[in-house]
Amino acid sequence: MNFASEMQGALEEARAAMARGEVPVGAVVTDAAGRVLSRAGNRTRELHDPTAHAEMLALRAAAASLGSERLTGCTLWVTLEPCAMCAAAIAAFRIRRLVYAAADPKSGGVAQGARVFSHPQAHHRPEVIDGIGAAEAEALLRGFFEGLRDGRG
Repeated sequence: MNFASEMQGALEEARAAMARGEVPVGAVVTDAAGRVLSRAGNRTRELHDPTAHAEMLALRAAAASLGSERLTGCTLWVTLEPCAMCAAAIAAFRIRRLVYAAADPKSGGVAQGARVFSHPQAHHRPEVIDGIGAAEAEALLRGFFEGLRDGRG
């Protein structure tokens, strides 16, 4: 498995989200053979939908492409640790592996905060790999939020 190349696709989606004025988070879903099923970036502002996180959009599109509500055998690559909502969706879609770049101490739901997969009521626990592409993802996020504070965003 080539962690770097698939995370690069997620980072491309994050950069595109930032260009649209969205928080720069991107996601890619690959099947068991490593083929890309879907890619997405945050669209919460554009769609006026607080659930339009990159992960949710990529998961929905992958499920539609496979014609199934289950994404068993699939990997989700995302530039930021998923929030509790997205972690719950990852469990519901039965994602095999979650690979994320930057930790999210404020809103994360995997290693921080709610720790959805550690909860006794979690229906599914994917394999989790973190820190892949973290420096680049953190730099994008830092730049975006610095721009907002400076009035550039």
